[in-house]
Amino acid sequence: MNPPLLAVEHVMIRIGGLVAVSDLSFMVERGQVVSLIGPNGAGKTTAFNAITGYLRPRQGSIHFEGQEITGLTPERIAALGLVRSFQRTSIFGSSTVFDNALMALHLRGRAGLLAAFLPFSTQQEEERLREEAMTMLGFVGLLGRAGARADSLAYGEQRRLGIALAAAATPRLLLLDEPAAGLNPSETAECMALIRQLRDRGTTILLVEHDMAMVMRISDRIVVLNQGRIIADGPPEAIRRDPEVIRAYLGSAPQGGAHAAA
Repeated sequence: MNPPLLAVEHVMIRIGGLVAVSDLSFMVERGQVVSLIGPNGAGKTTAFNAITGYLRPRQGSIHFEGQEITGLTPERIAALGLVRSFQRTSIFGSSTVFDNALMALHLRGRAGLLAAFLPFSTQQEEERLREEAMTMLGFVGLLGRAGARADSLAYGEQRRLGIALAAAATPRLLLLDEPAAGLNPSETAECMALIRQLRDRGTTILLVEHDMAMVMRISDRIVVLNQGRIIADGPPEAIRRDPEVIRAYLGSAPQGGAHAAA
């Protein structure tokens, strides 16, 4: 039986002497969109930082595809196929949209030191990456903006480009940290469609997001954190009706909570 793609087991993290995450355990299966939600300060970003190597747990373990990654550097974790985006849009503003895509693809390009002495091979690699960059921009709906400076894009377009740059590494697990933050309803719908397309192409998604309507519509499973511990884990239908989730996160009676999250 194959192990889960990601297994977080009894992880505890202290920050400044305070327990930010306590006994955190959950799994992400292949092919799912799993959302990690909770009030501000619940420990969501702390959990992301631990999974991706930016924080080392005081106890517990994290396994990716059956391999323990606890304590590995972010670079080594990313090389294994676990990649994250950040809350702030991470693009090269003064470069064109196309050059942003091309730079992201160069990080995984096969041309290395040996290729430097084989010009034909290097040229082939560059042509392949340029074609792939255009394909990637078409995938995120930015092909028509390829020649524009990245910082001239509308905010929603910049967010889509940021997701594309993270996805350029073809990760098996992509962690998205509030991809819909600051987006209007139509931009949020575009973001949801992009996430679904990534999943359909074989990328498993772990998502931190405050937009509850988006979370309920896009998630296969939802893990709910409150004060550093998990209070619920299940499909959206169960989460929206869970009394403890409603009290801690939605702040309303079950009937109102279900309506608000629909």
